[in-house]
Amino acid sequence: MHVVTSLDKGLPRESTEQGFYVHRTSWRKVRFLGFIPFWLKVLLLLKKIKPDIVHGQDIIGMGVPSFLAKRLLKRPYVVWGRGTDVYLPGLFVRPLSKLVLRLVLRDANTVIALTEDMKREMQKIWNRDIFVIPNGIDLERFDDLPRDEMRVKLQAKVDERLIIFVGRFRPDKGVTYLIEAMDIVRQKDQSARLMLVGEGPEEDSLRQLVGQLNLGSCINFVGQIPNERIPQYMAAADVFVLPSLYEGFPNVVLEAMASGLPIVVSKVGGLPEIVEDGQNGFLVESKNPEQIADKILLLLRDDELTRRISRNNKEKAKRYSWGSVVARLEEVYQNHL
Repeated sequence: MHVVTSLDKGLPRESTEQGFYVHRTSWRKVRFLGFIPFWLKVLLLLKKIKPDIVHGQDIIGMGVPSFLAKRLLKRPYVVWGRGTDVYLPGLFVRPLSKLVLRLVLRDANTVIALTEDMKREMQKIWNRDIFVIPNGIDLERFDDLPRDEMRVKLQAKVDERLIIFVGRFRPDKGVTYLIEAMDIVRQKDQSARLMLVGEGPEEDSLRQLVGQLNLGSCINFVGQIPNERIPQYMAAADVFVLPSLYEGFPNVVLEAMASGLPIVVSKVGGLPEIVEDGQNGFLVESKNPEQIADKILLLLRDDELTRRISRNNKEKAKRYSWGSVVARLEEVYQNHL
């Protein structure tokens, strides 16, 4: 097994990790043009590796060199849509990006989507058979984390009710509407505090909004944290919120479920396939601070509802174990490649 990926700062270009050969290649972050030398470098690596199967882990970034490997090196490939490559194909001028998507989807030996909604969107681009396989998570990372101990580590007060967001601070994540929802929540529940975990291009404007609404005492910008610490923050929280404007199949929602958190998410993309309204969380309209606030307050006030949703989420999260996901992926490889 060879993994071909981008080169991050401080990492070697070649390494062997847990029995896998990892090849990292640099790419210039220049709109459109930066991808071309990256694709060519990946193609040269594939020529050197001579794989039996190429797996493109998104339609454009790794789908294009997979497409080229089939055309030039005669290697079969599977491509797995990830979300932004389907819902936000604006990496190039849109007509060009749609053409690239069509070519990659048309020539793939097998195509996979994360959700039924993503499958429908991909079939609008190129109508063909598409398998649906969700993301997976390591459930053991979220087992037996004592809530009180985690709250002490995060210096949370005993009577505080913690709401958590984890993700990039980008316009499509809708953090603005969550902050506006907190303005409503705090007027009715002074114990509520919001932890914003992450970073991104919107951070300065989000901080300005917090200042304008005078919410500095109840909203904390935690910054980016290592992935291995995410379970600790989840364990300490009371409610998880993801107010996105569009989504594919975000792993962070699965992580919140595995932590037993009640969740409030926007009714967009694949999220309604993960969250059953009233059973393991609540669905709200995007860009709607009032609905977000209403569901947060409902969960903070109704302990029995929160406990029921928590139990349901831990049970539902078992469907997304990596063991289950990998078994389905292996079946696709064996039967269709």
